Amino acid sequence: MDKIAQAMEKAGFPSGDRYDLPSSTKTFPDGAHYRVEISGVETPKVLAATCDEAKKQGVPFHRSISVVRGASMLTREQLTEFAKIAHDNQVEVIITPGPRPTWYIGRQIATPEGAISGLRMRGMDSIRHYLMELERCIELGFRGFLVWDEGVLSLLNTMKQNGDLPEDIVFKVSIFAGHANATGVRLVESLGAGSCNPVADLTLPELASIRSVVNIPLDVHIQLWASMGGYNRIFETPEIARVASPCYFKMEPGPGLAMYMPWGMSDDMLAELGREKIRSIKNIIELVGQVHPELKVSKQGPEDLRVPMPK
Repeated sequence: MDKIAQAMEKAGFPSGDRYDLPSSTKTFPDGAHYRVEISGVETPKVLAATCDEAKKQGVPFHRSISVVRGASMLTREQLTEFAKIAHDNQVEVIITPGPRPTWYIGRQIATPEGAISGLRMRGMDSIRHYLMELERCIELGFRGFLVWDEGVLSLLNTMKQNGDLPEDIVFKVSIFAGHANATGVRLVESLGAGSCNPVADLTLPELASIRSVVNIPLDVHIQLWASMGGYNRIFETPEIARVASPCYFKMEPGPGLAMYMPWGMSDDMLAELGREKIRSIKNIIELVGQVHPELKVSKQGPEDLRVPMPK
């Protein structure tokens, strides 16, 4: 066992999870320890309502994980309006190019056992379609994109290096990539990820072990869909911010991914859910301030965010 532990450490990884829970010494560029992101922002109406509630509650809203059903479901006019609302409110937008693999012709992923093989792009045609949608969104001013396939992430980073994609766009690795340990998160960091959303049920020692070897922000679910466990770990947020900084607190309550589909929740229902998530964020900021007043949340619109630049 000691020999294996030494080999793991020689390779640059912790030999186990960090039960000592060391405080992270890393922060966002503005010196803050945590930020907040809202998922399931599917239309301009939902984004506008969420931004409005953030102003009412006096809390920051840093990042919107948007059009989870796929940006191909919105028209250019809707996407332009979306970009303008985000720009005016200084919110970074991570757009989901579409259609998503669960909507494509390959249906293995939709079966109980097929899902275990992971959510990946099926064939090079689907990758080309993803890139076409990404290009459309870039033309409309978006600068952040969701990725769930490490091979595609590597391609995107190479395209940036070759000058075929803008240098200032950023990629967030989705929870659906399924990373759950330090080796996987460091891999996607090396492939050009701007942040990574590991699986949602990691313990504090597991998060601390990841943080010990990576620099990119960790996107940590605080509220999660019922279909993926349905938990709420608000009272862990002070310690999560302490050991995993810099991190995004991700708010995503609700029945599951299906609620974002055209046959799921209405705009009005999603807008109210966005407001509810903001109210949870207010509680989190107050709690972290009480338990660890030395930990800071970013103010609205820090300079390093990739806020849309509508044409």
